[in-house]
Amino acid sequence: MQPNSSELGVHQAGHGLSLTLLTRTPAGTTGGSAVPETSGAVRVPILSSGSWESCRGGASSRRSRASSRTSSHSHSHSHGGGHQHSHSEPSEVDPTDADLESGEPSTSFLELRYLFRWVQKSLPFIIILCAKLVIQHALGLAVGVGLFTTFLYVNKNIQTQVFLQDRRSKIECVWLLLFLASSTLLLYYTFLTETLYYCLIFLNPAVEPLGFWEVLWVVGITNFTLKFLIMEFKCLILLLPSNLVTYRAQGLWYMLTEEVGQVYQAVAPTPLWFRYLVTYQKVDGNTGLTLGVLLALVYFILKLLGLYGQWGSFQKTVRIFLSGEHTGAAATRSQCSEAGDICPICQAEYRDPRALLCQHIFCDECIALWFNREKMCPLCCTAITDKVHKWRDGATSPYLQIY
Repeated sequence: MQPNSSELGVHQAGHGLSLTLLTRTPAGTTGGSAVPETSGAVRVPILSSGSWESCRGGASSRRSRASSRTSSHSHSHSHGGGHQHSHSEPSEVDPTDADLESGEPSTSFLELRYLFRWVQKSLPFIIILCAKLVIQHALGLAVGVGLFTTFLYVNKNIQTQVFLQDRRSKIECVWLLLFLASSTLLLYYTFLTETLYYCLIFLNPAVEPLGFWEVLWVVGITNFTLKFLIMEFKCLILLLPSNLVTYRAQGLWYMLTEEVGQVYQAVAPTPLWFRYLVTYQKVDGNTGLTLGVLLALVYFILKLLGLYGQWGSFQKTVRIFLSGEHTGAAATRSQCSEAGDICPICQAEYRDPRALLCQHIFCDECIALWFNREKMCPLCCTAITDKVHKWRDGATSPYLQIY
């Protein structure tokens, strides 16, 4: 009778090690019957897969923040042969935490990302509010857009006609004049009951109730109307023949008209803001009236300071207009002959030639128009003046005077 034999084996399964003990029982006879040989397998785990995963996780770059959750299930069956099933589920790591572990995004970047997420979530509500505001103030917004586009169109065309000089189109100037006049009349006729034209003569319109948005709307319309009146006057100057008013004199008139218009635009909204600041409800009592008067006084002081700043520019413009200062000195006949008797700008014979500091000679009209935009000689780029004579090119300031 042979003795029982056993075998010892080491196997690696999954991420762990197991010790397998094999036993055999030889076939024998029991009571004259044959007993078949049987074998059994017993597995003894040495290192579990969870411990092995912990060791690998400790070597990774995310060991400081990431948490590893591994589940291992082993099922052993010893019926003729052993088999083992292992199942591990890796833990889910938040992308934000992973970015924080890597140390790539800064605090400001994270704040911007959170702000972007908030805006993204609030975007539908913001769109709803904007749509409500547009519907509620549709007429006022349409009027504002129409006035602004009209101003841009006419202002650009007036500058073009001034630059063309002799080649300007009088038909275009008449069209611009009629277009501005009809737009102004149509606007005031549409809001005839509000008497918006009262603001042009420093009176209060019949707008009730006079809230903050109503004041802004009326002041904006008044400001654009004054700009239209200024541009209409410039169109009339454009229609004058050049033998009656020279182009240089026209530039001075454009400059004076614009300066006077800006002063008028600064004064026009004053009565309307006074009324808004002083107006109070009965429930406010004397406290509301006192506060309104104080605010009106502060506004009046700020307005006087602003007008004082404009007064210096206005005085300078009037002095230039009355003196009729010229650029450079009068050129002699010999200088003109040496220069070829041809103006480099208009490519024609000199008309009232002027010699600059760099000794280049131009027509007085041509060089005056040039210095409406530039400070240097058009030939050698030598600095001739330290300032650009504003508004001589027929431009109108786009600045909106709302206070």
